[in-house]
Amino acid sequence: DVLMSYLQDTSLTEVNSFSPSVPISPSSMINQYKFEDGPELRDLFITVDDPESHITAIETFITYRVVTKTTRGEFDSSEYEVRRRYQDFLWLKSKLEEAHPTLIIPPLPEKFIIKGMVERFSDEFIETRRKALHKFLNRIADHPTLTFNEDFKIFLTAQAWELSSHKKQGPGLLSRMGQTVRAVASSVRGAVKNRPEMFTEMNNYMETFSQKINLLDKIAHRIYKEERDYFNEMKEYGPIHTLWSASEEDIADPLKGLASCIERCCRATERRMAGLSEHLLPILHEYVLYSEILMGVLKRRDQIQGELDSRVDALANKKTEKELFSEEIGKLEDKVERANNALKADWDRWKQNMQWDMRSTFTNVAENNLRYYEE
Repeated sequence: DVLMSYLQDTSLTEVNSFSPSVPISPSSMINQYKFEDGPELRDLFITVDDPESHITAIETFITYRVVTKTTRGEFDSSEYEVRRRYQDFLWLKSKLEEAHPTLIIPPLPEKFIIKGMVERFSDEFIETRRKALHKFLNRIADHPTLTFNEDFKIFLTAQAWELSSHKKQGPGLLSRMGQTVRAVASSVRGAVKNRPEMFTEMNNYMETFSQKINLLDKIAHRIYKEERDYFNEMKEYGPIHTLWSASEEDIADPLKGLASCIERCCRATERRMAGLSEHLLPILHEYVLYSEILMGVLKRRDQIQGELDSRVDALANKKTEKELFSEEIGKLEDKVERANNALKADWDRWKQNMQWDMRSTFTNVAENNLRYYEE
């Protein structure tokens, strides 16, 4: 109830905008909110599985098997199998951001443990990361633009030594310095003068969304912690009542019955905790990361806009070299238009996915709670 009340805030009404006129079951509610336009025929299928530990004199790390099956003509084969470590996924994400600065790149799980819930290299941690990496690659595969990125194709198909060689072919020092200088110049320039109203609204939306989703994330973790503490205490009571029944012949049967009841409650609670840790917590935290990514994308769009604004101001103040400035401004105007169009399309797609994820996730939580209380 607490979680859902936060989603009913006016700033996020689209996330929780259903009000059925007749009673319906939770499962039919989920079916009701599938996209009206059915999924397009997919031609790229990716699986991340089979984690494997590697121990060297310098470090310990995990690699994951990435299996790709495709019918696309630009691939030389219909199936690939490679092994990748977390650093390779980080490289891919950075290359996608570099190539598509105003597209919404899916988030990766953080390098370190979130909120101390699991220990590094534990089975739980490795499985949680595997699922997140699997989702990361499949979100890219489903994206209409990112899925055709050349670095993404290389990530899926190249053997380890080929990928290592390709990763060394990054931009030169001067190119990186130029990017850094432009980024610093844009960041200190101040507010963008000619930002379209649409992107101001996006920025305001994301500020509110970030506050709400971070709060939901904290509440969900607190609920999970309290549920875990309750479970750990409750599971001690069953054996106690069983031992007690051995010394109280007159009430032995009721005590055994109570011990059995407590044991069933423990199993039900454990299943509900599993539902929270497998479905609710990962989705909420994914969108915490998405909120950071969206703010970064909007900032990069503003930097491109700011670069154009500065050139327009320079042209107004210069009496010479007008032709040179005019040509540069024309190119920057095209760059801003491409950035704007890319972000507009990605924004609509992201909001649709986010609303579907939130609806299905909270409906799943409700179903789990129904099953729990029935048990």
